[in-house]
Amino acid sequence: MDLDLTGKHALVCGGSQGIGRATALELARLGADVTVLARSRAALEDVVSELPQAHAAQVHGYIVGDTADRLSLRLKVEAAANARAIQILVNNTGGPPGGPAHSASVDAYVQAFEQHLLANQVLVQAVLPGMQRAGYGRIVNVISTSVKEPIRNLGVSNTIRGAVASWAKTLAAELGPHGITVNNVLPGYTKTQRLAQILGDRAGASGKSIDEVAQGMLGSVPLGRFAESAEVANAIAFLASPAAAYISGINLPVDGGRTLSL
Repeated sequence: MDLDLTGKHALVCGGSQGIGRATALELARLGADVTVLARSRAALEDVVSELPQAHAAQVHGYIVGDTADRLSLRLKVEAAANARAIQILVNNTGGPPGGPAHSASVDAYVQAFEQHLLANQVLVQAVLPGMQRAGYGRIVNVISTSVKEPIRNLGVSNTIRGAVASWAKTLAAELGPHGITVNNVLPGYTKTQRLAQILGDRAGASGKSIDEVAQGMLGSVPLGRFAESAEVANAIAFLASPAAAYISGINLPVDGGRTLSL
């Protein structure tokens, strides 16, 4: 199986922690030059210092950027892509705050749409010329199992994640002739700050302890545990590799079997 990413340049968004950080580490292990993007310079510097060198020619770096500032984001990523073409794009952004769909403000929907779908669009347009020239591109969007089954009390997130999934499916058809694949990875319950937030919110709303809430959530997971970030990163790295050249337009749950739909 060809998982070698030597000579490929990957941009990993949300790369300072959680799934993004784990993905950056795995892509670097497979030989890719990795650029991580997030808001905190200090956190990014820490990640870059930890990225492995699979071969002597690897060059890693970072971009300090915010998906809420689309103009700045475009300029910074275009500059990076012009300096070194980017063949792998991992769109990964923290989810919107929890709460019911019916009581969420219009502004909450607008903000989530801008920070997820519109930011993803900016990033794709910035890196697409390099992918087209190379005849090799991998766009992997980290979204949620909610695109298959809405998750209770995540109304805004359920809505926006579904929009991103449809956008990605459309892109897969448009970009396939250029040798570019577009896929979505759908993490289940994964040990990240996002999971800690959800556990805290549910504990506060129910009056239960965080451990009780966690056990209740795990009752729906056949494998009986939360995922490690690295387990989600493995799926992302596979989809970014030459071995996944004929896989495009899919939603891949990495959820321990929790999603009941096909």
